[in-house]
Amino acid sequence: MTGIRAALPADYDALTELWDASVRATHDFLPEHAIQALHPLVREVYLAAVDLHVLCDARGRIGGFVGVAGHRVEMLFIHPQLRGTGIGSALLRHAIDTLGATALDVNEQNPQAVGFYQHQGFVVTGRSPLDAQGQPYPLLHMALPGTALPPS
Repeated sequence: MTGIRAALPADYDALTELWDASVRATHDFLPEHAIQALHPLVREVYLAAVDLHVLCDARGRIGGFVGVAGHRVEMLFIHPQLRGTGIGSALLRHAIDTLGATALDVNEQNPQAVGFYQHQGFVVTGRSPLDAQGQPYPLLHMALPGTALPPS
């Protein structure tokens, strides 16, 4: 780990590749067609829709990224080979301390992510049976205690 910086549009291809690798490593409940359908949305819509920050190593290689909109963490993805190295914690802490994030949604079917956020102090404040695309991938709404926001 070296530093966190704001992402640039020039990073979007690398971020989309990192997103793909991370999703394939952690979202085993998503079928291939769902990942493929999300790919262009991530690259062309979702990355530009958030305040996006990346964590880079000394050579400038991106190890993970976090995106915040309002007070919500909308995305947090870590390269699969770097999971467990503190990158996720550093990016989430940056999102909270610097970007004002206090809430997020996480796939209920991703228990490692749910556990990670709980370990970071987030609590479940609600549940939706469908994801943002209306698919049957339940979301848990989580927030830091005392900062609960309505579900997105």
